[in-house]
Amino acid sequence: MYEIDSEEILRAQNNDKDAMTKIIKINSGLIWSIVKRFLGRGYDKEELEQIAYIGFIKAIKGFDVSLDFKLSTYAVPYIIGEIKRFIRDDGAIKVSRSIKELSAKIGQLQREYLIKKGKEITIEELSKKLSAEKEDIVLALESQKSIESIDKNVYEDESGESKISKISNQKDETNILIDKLCIEELINKLEIRDKKIILLRYYKGKTQTEVAKLLGITQVQVSRLEKRILNEMREKIIS
Repeated sequence: MYEIDSEEILRAQNNDKDAMTKIIKINSGLIWSIVKRFLGRGYDKEELEQIAYIGFIKAIKGFDVSLDFKLSTYAVPYIIGEIKRFIRDDGAIKVSRSIKELSAKIGQLQREYLIKKGKEITIEELSKKLSAEKEDIVLALESQKSIESIDKNVYEDESGESKISKISNQKDETNILIDKLCIEELINKLEIRDKKIILLRYYKGKTQTEVAKLLGITQVQVSRLEKRILNEMREKIIS
C-alpha cells in the first residue's frame, strides 16, 4: 500500500495541484466506500461524491502532519460528517430539481477551485462560470450548508472536546477505526491470520518484522501476505 508522506501533504496544503490530485486519487477507494453507505436515499451518486470530495479536500487542508495517525483516519469523520449534514440540511430545505442540479455543478467547481487555488470560490465567480444569477447561487449554497460548518460540528461534542482527538484514546480503538474507515465487513470476512496481519499492521502500528515474530512466520511471508490481502480488499472496495 502506498503511504502518503508528510511532504506530499504539505505540498497539497500549499496549493500544489499535482500533489492534491495524487492524494485524492490514492484515497478514491476510501471516499467511494463511504459514499456507498449513503446511496439509496434519493440522492444522485455524483452529488454525494462531490460532497465527499469536498470534505476530503478540507481534511487535507486541516491535517496536522505531526499527528500520530494517518490522513485517511483523520479524513473519514470529515467526509461522513459532510455527507450527513448535507442530507440533513437538504431535507430541511426543500428546493427545486433545477437548484439541486445547480448545487451539484457548484460542488464540482468548488472541488476544482480548492485543488487549484487552495481557497473557496466566491459567489461572483460561481455566477460567472455557471452563467447563473447570484440569487440562485446563494439558494443552491443554502441547500448544502454542511460545507460551511464542518469544522464546528464534526470535531466538537457538547463538552467542547475534539472528537478526532478521541480516536486514539478509546478503549476499543481497533473497532472504532475499522468502522471509521468503512471496511468493517471486509476485515470481518478475512481469514484469522489475514485479519491479524491487517489489524497489527494498520491499527496497531506494528512493523512487518514485529508481526512476523508474533505470528511465527518470516518478514518476507508477512510482506507477501499483506500485499495479497490489500489487493483483494481494494478490489472489493472498488467493485
